[in-house]
Amino acid sequence: MVARVVNPAQADGSGVQKSILGIESGLPLSKPSPRSGSISPARVSAFEVLTLVAAGKGNSDDVLHARTMNLSPEDRNLATALVLGVLRWQIALDARVQPLLQRPDQRLAEPVAIALRLGVFQLLHLDRIPAHAALNESVELTRAADHPHAAGMVNAILRKLIATKPPGRPIHESTAAFAQRLAHPQWLVERWVKSYGRAAAISICEAGQVEPGETSLFIDGPEENLPRIDDGSRLVAELAAAAHPQIAHVWDACAAPGGKTLILANRLPDAEILATDVNARRLLAMQPRLNQYGYTARVKIETADASNPAAALKDFDLILADVPCSGTGTLARNPEIRFRVLPSELARHADRQRQILRATLSRLAPGGRLLYSTCSLEPEECEQVVEAVAEDPEFKTSFRISPLQPVLDRLGAEGLLREPLREAVRGDFLRTLPGVHPTDGFFAALIERVS
Repeated sequence: MVARVVNPAQADGSGVQKSILGIESGLPLSKPSPRSGSISPARVSAFEVLTLVAAGKGNSDDVLHARTMNLSPEDRNLATALVLGVLRWQIALDARVQPLLQRPDQRLAEPVAIALRLGVFQLLHLDRIPAHAALNESVELTRAADHPHAAGMVNAILRKLIATKPPGRPIHESTAAFAQRLAHPQWLVERWVKSYGRAAAISICEAGQVEPGETSLFIDGPEENLPRIDDGSRLVAELAAAAHPQIAHVWDACAAPGGKTLILANRLPDAEILATDVNARRLLAMQPRLNQYGYTARVKIETADASNPAAALKDFDLILADVPCSGTGTLARNPEIRFRVLPSELARHADRQRQILRATLSRLAPGGRLLYSTCSLEPEECEQVVEAVAEDPEFKTSFRISPLQPVLDRLGAEGLLREPLREAVRGDFLRTLPGVHPTDGFFAALIERVS
């Protein structure tokens, strides 16, 4: 479960690579309007979405849906391509612009930076967009955003870019160089090199720059009535259901937006399922989704904080704790996370994750099993959380970490998986990596109560 954070990536003193352009996010911005049709609706919408995302006023998928729902299909597709493309490539786009500025250390107002990035992205990545259209409309966006004095600069930079030969690739790239080329924060990439090796880190970065593939990790039968859900989230729900299939009481402890709850309800039709989330608004939006499926009669929804469950809560045979996290395993789907997550956030997430794991374990019945999972690539939120809780005296006497390989083998034997994912198992834990495995980056650990 991705925890949305709103810290700007430009914060100082954090070790985070600062954006080259646009440190004035959050400034009042006049809504650009297509005066006399000079700016296409798709580019106006893309500009608006990028402005809101930069100000921390929503995540890209939600804001895109709200701001493009009234566009034609063609304009909606272009706006989506522009927003996700600029977010994915922003670090590399800024790096191409920096040497073209009159002063390389110059900081631009966020509206100007966004208009410029839109133009640069179209020139470098969208072959079907005429160069004059990308250039002229970026200039007009700058004017419409109440920065007419910067329009000439935007025009000059984009013209220089058109005339500039693309930089060549060195024989050997440093970590900083390939992080910039593949538009990921250097501090994150350095962590991935340390944790997973250089080749895997490059694969993770490359996977973060493309739309998630259409091919699913799972093979669905013709009779299955399953929700649309990303493969990583489905994998942890399938693992949880397969880990303890003969059970009566299930708790999906961090349930919103409901996809994993639906998988559990489908796979465990005789179980009573409690789905909780601390966010009442997300739970309210989840109910209509559940109502679309006929197998959810035994699902009950309640607002609850998984780190502090009510004392009256019954003990459960199976608990799925897909906890809030940084979401660094999902950058292809949520590209703005790379600008919002900070090193300090990892420690904060890990503290809450340990609280949730300890609290949910306290509600596990003898013989019951709990699947702890995140969509993070960072060890602090994954292995280190489980290992820290495993050092508790109560854990040592009442719980044990169970291997996940037999559960994966069960999913394979049931014909659910296209690939066995054997190489994704590290010891007793599951660790998938984008670009290395055919899914997002997920971590899972299975814990059993023995007394």
